[in-house]
Amino acid sequence: MSVRSWFAKSPSNIALIKYMGKIDASVNAPTNKSLSYTLGHLLSYVHISLCEKDSWEPLLSIIDGEKEIQFSDIQISEKGQARFLKHLNFLKTQLGLENYKFKIQSNNLFPQDCGLASSASSFAALTSAVYLAAQELVAADLTVYQLANLSQRGSGSSCRSFFSPWSIWESDGAKEVSIDYDQLLHMVIVVEDKIKSVSSSEAHLRVTSSSLFNNRVDRANTRCLDLLSALNQKKWKAAYEITWAEFWDMHVLFETAEPHFSYMTSGSLEVLRFAEKQWLVKKDGPLVTMDAGANVHLIYRKDQQSLYAETRLKFSGKYKVFGSNE
Repeated sequence: MSVRSWFAKSPSNIALIKYMGKIDASVNAPTNKSLSYTLGHLLSYVHISLCEKDSWEPLLSIIDGEKEIQFSDIQISEKGQARFLKHLNFLKTQLGLENYKFKIQSNNLFPQDCGLASSASSFAALTSAVYLAAQELVAADLTVYQLANLSQRGSGSSCRSFFSPWSIWESDGAKEVSIDYDQLLHMVIVVEDKIKSVSSSEAHLRVTSSSLFNNRVDRANTRCLDLLSALNQKKWKAAYEITWAEFWDMHVLFETAEPHFSYMTSGSLEVLRFAEKQWLVKKDGPLVTMDAGANVHLIYRKDQQSLYAETRLKFSGKYKVFGSNE
């Protein structure tokens, strides 16, 4: 007799206006608005099955449609596993699954814990998989907004992964937002894929100690409105200038926190200067951003295929490059 099981996949997302700091850590409610673009090519997979004890182990392969996906073996720290299992237990209490035990298997199509929002996509996938089980086992019935709010409790930014291609997240939850640029080319240049020494959760705590954090909420909320306006008015250069200022704002908070820390590397700066040069020389270029990590995200319009290809050629021999146009 086969074991009953369920599987879900969820995309990562990249915030162009960052979420840094929480007004309520118990529910991961953000201090400011954030605007993100959903990355459908950076996926996390979660498979859950009924068993005698809640547990986690790596997912090594899965059938997705007609395609079999083979994953590299991964290991999650005891702390990371405990966080995953804690969210599983939270979901079980919310969805009426207290009498069931599950084995969780998970993995990603991209590196984890290095600033690519693997927690966001993994927790969104876990939430979705458990909800599929609850639909079948106890006839659960939730809206996507309710599901996103549940996922947020495990990883704040995971709520944005339920909406595509754009999502705005405020203190009362995430929702899809309409922007005319709905099919963009995304590329992340992974200059460093080792696990971060300062986790994103820890970064959220430390930034509040920076003297520059005092006006951070106002700066971010203003930029969010300005960026929405620029994108909807097809003012691409203005959008670039806003996103450029925004990610530097966040990284300066890291550098001025107590104790201070940094994710920037020489590789990060190499990629940033290349993107900046595209703008200076060609009067056009990508939107540029970084998360809490060393790696650089570049977003191009569909009509910027040649710039995208130029960047891909420049860095693919030196760094890992994950692109939506592959």
